[in-house]
Order: sequence, then C-alpha cells, then structure tokens
Amino acid sequence: MKKPLQRRRWERWLRQRGLTMPTLALLISVVLFFLLFLVYPIGYILREAFFLGGSLNVGFFLLDQQETREIVNSVLLALATTAATTLISLPLARLMTRWSFPGKSVIQGVLLVPLIMPPFVGAVGVQQLFSEFGSVNMILIKMGLMDWSTTIDWFGGSDVSKFWGVVFLGTLHLYPIMYLNVAASMSNVDPTLEDAARNLGADRFTLFRTVTLPLMMPGYFAGAILVFIWSFTDLGTPLMFDYRDVVAVRIFDASKELATSQSAYALVVIVIVLTVFFFYLAKKLTGSKSRAGLPRGHTGSRERPARGWQLPLIYSAILGITFIATLPHISVGLTSAAEAGTWSGSLYEEIEWKGSILPRNFTGEHYKAVFAADEGGQAFQSEGFQSVQNSFKYSVASTAVDLILGVALAWLLTRRNIPFRNLLDATAMLPLALPGIVIAFGYVGSFGVGPFREDAIFGFMNPRVNPSWLLIIAYAVRRLPYMMRSAYAGFEQTSVTLEEASQNLGASPARTLWKITMPLVTANLIAGAILAFSFAMLEVSDSLIIAGLRSGYDPITKVIYRLSTRLGDGPYVASAMGVFAMGLLAVSLLVAAKVLGKRMGDLFRA
Repeated sequence: MKKPLQRRRWERWLRQRGLTMPTLALLISVVLFFLLFLVYPIGYILREAFFLGGSLNVGFFLLDQQETREIVNSVLLALATTAATTLISLPLARLMTRWSFPGKSVIQGVLLVPLIMPPFVGAVGVQQLFSEFGSVNMILIKMGLMDWSTTIDWFGGSDVSKFWGVVFLGTLHLYPIMYLNVAASMSNVDPTLEDAARNLGADRFTLFRTVTLPLMMPGYFAGAILVFIWSFTDLGTPLMFDYRDVVAVRIFDASKELATSQSAYALVVIVIVLTVFFFYLAKKLTGSKSRAGLPRGHTGSRERPARGWQLPLIYSAILGITFIATLPHISVGLTSAAEAGTWSGSLYEEIEWKGSILPRNFTGEHYKAVFAADEGGQAFQSEGFQSVQNSFKYSVASTAVDLILGVALAWLLTRRNIPFRNLLDATAMLPLALPGIVIAFGYVGSFGVGPFREDAIFGFMNPRVNPSWLLIIAYAVRRLPYMMRSAYAGFEQTSVTLEEASQNLGASPARTLWKITMPLVTANLIAGAILAFSFAMLEVSDSLIIAGLRSGYDPITKVIYRLSTRLGDGPYVASAMGVFAMGLLAVSLLVAAKVLGKRMGDLFRA
C-alpha cells in the first residue's frame, strides 16, 4: 500500500536534511526551551513597557533627569572600563604574540588570574586597601608622602571616587577577556603582509598602525563589546561601592515593584535597545571594510627571542600588571584572616583592621562563622554554609541542563542540515551578550502572571513561591554559550567518518552519538561543564533579583552582599566566603584552560 503523497514529501524533506523523527523532536524541544525561557521573558518586558494597564503608553520612555543621569553614568562607566582594558591588553598581546622567552606558558596562565575574582567579591578587598586608613595610605605615611591628617578615601566618599573605584575593579577583572580576544586576533594576522610592509620601509609604529591594527580590529571589537556590555550592565560592583546612580542598580531597586512601575520596564527596554545598538555599531565598524588576508602557506614563526635587557623589561611589565590585578585577591585573603582588634588612631577608635599595612593578628574565626555553626551553635547550619549548599544545588542542576542542551545544540549544528541553522546558533549565543539584569528582570515579571500565578497550574515556577526553579534555569541560560561552544569545538574536531562507519554497521544515530562521538569529546564537555558550574556558583544579577523575592533560598552571592553591608565582622565573613569563591574559580579555570588550550578565548566571544 502506497504512502500518502504528503507523507512521502515530508519524509523526503527530512532525508534531504539528514533528519529523522527523533532528531526533529529534539530540534523542536530545543526551540521550545528558547521560546519559553528567552523569547517569552523578553517579549513580556516589551509588552509591559508599552501596555502596562491595558493601553498604549510611550510617555514613560521620556526619561526624567535622574534616569537620564543613570544611563549617562552607565555609558561613561562602560567607556572608561573599555578604554582602560584596551590600554592594558594591547601591549600585553603584542608582547605575548611577538616575543618568545623562558616561562612564557606559565605567564600566559598567570595573565588569566584576575578572572578568578568576581569584581563583586573583589570590592571588599579594594575598599580595605584604599580606605581612609587602609593599607595604601599607611604605605604612603610610612614613605613620608602623607600624614594622618591628610589621608584619602580613594574610592569612597564622593560619587566621583566611587565611579573610579568601579572602573578600577572592572578593569582588573575584565582585561583578560579583552586580552584573549586581542591576542588570538593578533596571532592570526598574516605575517607575509607585515613582512611586505617592512620591505617597503615601514617602521614598527607605522606597521602596527597601518597593517596589524586594521587586521586585528574584528577580534578587538569582539572583546571590547563584551567588556563594554558587561560594564554597562554590571550590578554587583556598583552595589558594593554604593554607587547607585547607574541603570543596573535602578532596575534592581525597581524589581520589587513590578506591578506598578511601568518606568522600570521602559528602562529595561532602553537597556536592550542600547545593547543591540552597541553590538550593531561594533559589527558595522568591523564589517565596513574587508580585512581578509592572503591565503597562508607555510611561514616561520614570527616570534623573536627576547635577549639582554628585553627579558627583565618584559617580565617587569607583565608581572607588574598581574600584581596590581591580584591586589584585590590578596586583600580579600588577608581580610578573611584578620583578627578584629581595637586600634587607637589619631582621629578615632574602631574595631577593624585599620591603621596598619598588614593585619596585626590572624584568626580562623571568620571561616568558622561561614562553615562551622550558627548563632545557636548548631554545626553546619550557618547562613553562609546554607548559601553554599543552595548555590551548589542550583549550579549542579543548571550545569546538567547546559550539558544536555549544549550537546544537543552542537550536534544539530555540526551534524545535521537543520533549517534556520544560523538563527539557532545566534539564539544560543545571545545570553552571552544579553545583560543578566534583563533576563532576571524578565523572569521575575513574566513568571508571576497567567499560568505561573501562585495558585495556577505552574505556580511552582513563580519566584515568589519557590525561586529555585528559575534560578536553575537562569543560571543555565546565562552559561549555555560556554557549554555549547565547548561541545561545538569537540564535534568539529571529531571526524564524521567514524560516525558514518558506525551507522553503516547498523548503529542508530543515538547509539553512535553515545558510543562513538561522546567519548571523543569528553574533554571538551568537562571543560564547558566546569566553566558553567563555577560561573553559576558566583552569578550576581540573577541571584540578587530572583532570590530576593523570598527568604530561605539565598545563593552565595546574595549572602556575600548582605554580609558586606553588615557592621562589625560582616566584611570579614564576606571575605572568607570570597576566598572560597576564588578557590573554586581558580581550580575551574585552570582545568578548563588545560583542556581547551588556545581555544579558551572562543568561550568569551559573542
């Protein structure tokens, strides 16, 4: 009996694209996930911004003076941070791609050290170092450059000093991301073009300005736009410095009054529009001219060995930058172990580590406060330990979601000729560029209405009932690009002929994937999973906004923020939790870098 014509056409269409019904079902499941957890929240924000109350109203997009100042401050903050990371990263990338010297591989790992300290945590250390009676001022007093009556609160007091404190800390944290992109782009510049310019008499500066710089601009803008958007929408660092005149903090404050604040939705829409505009501008600047090099044949290494005076100069520059970048880490570690004691200074008396370059005495009491007991003496029931448990559960679950989705996406994109392939790829990478505050704000608003009301069928997803579900999904969506790119790289490096041989012997595509492909890409999956897990453990925007609606579900970052604002031993206990966070990220990044090698930079590109 012949099959109906429509069914035969449908099966032929599937075969032409290498699809089967199970593959199609997998594709539909992935698309539905993105529709529910990415498209729906953003669409809800757009609807509420224009139609809150049921009628069209665009008047809320006419910003008042305060909102305008917050957006301008956020843009200036992002521009200053991007410029500062550029000034650090360009010389570093030049040194690392053009010179060879002993210990270069070790230094390449050292340059990534600042990534292990989220600026949200590092703010505690920076405030300790640069406070009025902090270590920096004490060093200046010892050197005779300052006296007790002229000490400066470098990054506190005025809004201007707080602004530069946020820029300083953001630069120290984000320059490795800029460096990874710039170094990768610079190393891909065709050396024959540079040789031709030298043969025509160009000096080093002219060569860099007219040949190298234009050719590496796509890589530079890839890093610059990530640094810019990250700084533009950063929530944790301005909160820690109490610099509240930025758009991210305004959205955070407004997330508690979503039902009545149409201006909050309008502000989020403006952030989305500005983010899209900045990405478009970056693409326009890099795509306006063709910068493709000639086909590259076999060429010798362009690296020149450093000799004589060049070696100490290179070591001093790289290690000097790294030392400054690790000052917040050092300070957090010292603060976590500093014993609080009474210090009598010339101006006031206070129970803190102040008035000395280093702590006078050390203690482990702050770590006990995190991991040992609560106020009643019950072991492992402290607020800090419970938050670590919560974050661990959320991060493990979100990493599992990322693992399933990342493998499915990478397999569909590399092994099947699916329709709208580029759109699906772009959608999967969108969370890397979409601000965390936008996703978190959209979740809080959209998953509290309709079928997600507290008494509705999907009420368990309501963040006011149980924020755990949305925290897991939010963490997974934000870190999915890391897992997808890791799996994608693994699939591209695995010969498809092995899979074809398996299927020719009668194995199904699913069995081939499980028995042949997955073992070959295990290292990539481990690297992606480690990054997804570690960054989920220290997610700030989602944790503060989504978990802020109900107590008892606090992740580690929310407790660190609350402790840092508590008088007495609060900053010390927060620093102890920060040391735990540093250790976690350090191990994670070292393992991921070992597995991925030079492909590490691909994880930080939008």
